[in-house]
Amino acid sequence: MNEADRLLLRRYRVRLVGELQVASLWDALLSRELFTPDMIEDIQRAGSGSRRDQARQLILDLETRGSQALPLFISCLEDTGQDTLASLLKTSRQAAKQDVEAIRPLDLKPVVLGPEGLKPGEPRVMKQDPSKPSQGKLAPVVLGPEELWPAKLRPEVLRPEVPRAVDAGSGGFTDVCPQDRAKGNADLAYVLNADPCGHCLIINNVNFCRESGLRARTGSNIDCERMRRRFHLLQFVVEVKCDLTAKQMVQALMQLARQDHSALDCCVVVILSHGCQASHLQFPGAVYGTDGCPVSVERIVNTFNGTGCPSLRGKPKLFFIQACGGEQKDHGFEVESTSPEDKTPSSDPEADATPFQEGPRSIDEPDAVSSLPTPSDILVSYSTFPGFVSWRDPKSGSWYIETLDSIFEQWAHCEDLQTLLLRVANAVSVKGIYKQMPGCFNFLRKKLFFKT
Repeated sequence: MNEADRLLLRRYRVRLVGELQVASLWDALLSRELFTPDMIEDIQRAGSGSRRDQARQLILDLETRGSQALPLFISCLEDTGQDTLASLLKTSRQAAKQDVEAIRPLDLKPVVLGPEGLKPGEPRVMKQDPSKPSQGKLAPVVLGPEELWPAKLRPEVLRPEVPRAVDAGSGGFTDVCPQDRAKGNADLAYVLNADPCGHCLIINNVNFCRESGLRARTGSNIDCERMRRRFHLLQFVVEVKCDLTAKQMVQALMQLARQDHSALDCCVVVILSHGCQASHLQFPGAVYGTDGCPVSVERIVNTFNGTGCPSLRGKPKLFFIQACGGEQKDHGFEVESTSPEDKTPSSDPEADATPFQEGPRSIDEPDAVSSLPTPSDILVSYSTFPGFVSWRDPKSGSWYIETLDSIFEQWAHCEDLQTLLLRVANAVSVKGIYKQMPGCFNFLRKKLFFKT
């Protein structure tokens, strides 16, 4: 969608949300292929499922549906008898186009810069005063089409403009060209052309049984909704499962792994829960089910290896873990403050921390190393460095998920995943009094650019 149409939708968003009758629109939206059936279902489940929530989500998602999305949407409104809204959008869109067309460059005529009175074909000869030193032969600069150049003047030759570097954030400046070349090269970047791109499973554990001794994770539903919407916009089919026991978590993961991913290009798993340290060989940490039993990150990842999920071989598998890596609180070290709001948090954050639990080592004995598959096409992004707590604000969600969503919104259209995660790590590391440092285990073979 072009910028003018996007601004028009935002200008009338309040009125559209208040008056739009979404129930009659679904068939029209599907018939014009503005949305897929899965996308319609996601919109219908938005928020509380009320008409206003559905209308709000529809208007937001419409911005992502291409250059013809607004005129097609206006046609849908006309077909369903919502002529007042259709007329409002159509008239405003035409007026905006007329305003743009009214601002045209003036018809500029060529200007010859040279001695006064000089005309094309009649160069003026000026006598030189012998008492004054010669200033050399100065060639005038000619602006305009070649056929209008004076017969004895030569135009100034301008060098081609050198591509300018763009700001890459905290990393300084970089040329835009290498990134673009990598994005279109299958040898340098994963190909994410499927529609939908892949499945995204979000496990959101908020309420834990009393026997577990784990507190409710207030604010996690905000994180869950952020991730649901973000990966929906990145062309994934999103499924959310809430408050699962450890056994149910494993079953949900295995169910996803057993699906046929052969027509898809990627798979994403997001875990929002309490966590702890755990013995491991490849991937540290564990996350808790609502029954207080941990599931190791290693087990989660290996569910999607070549044996457990053959249809994802050679395709990127991404895991985002919002949970504690341990119970240590990082006080950080003193540096010059770069942002006033970083000095004091807006509210008291909570930690998703629990003490280290060793647990049985039956599957982690050294003689099991040779039987483990070598991880490939896998990236595991942790909200915190192993051994430390991960902070969550009850009112605004976790630092990590909030920042991840914001960075993806701003930069996913032009930067690869590893660069995005560097931005996330930098932004989270300067928050609050206690510190938090996200990190990742990257076994991807190529750059990954999301489909936006």
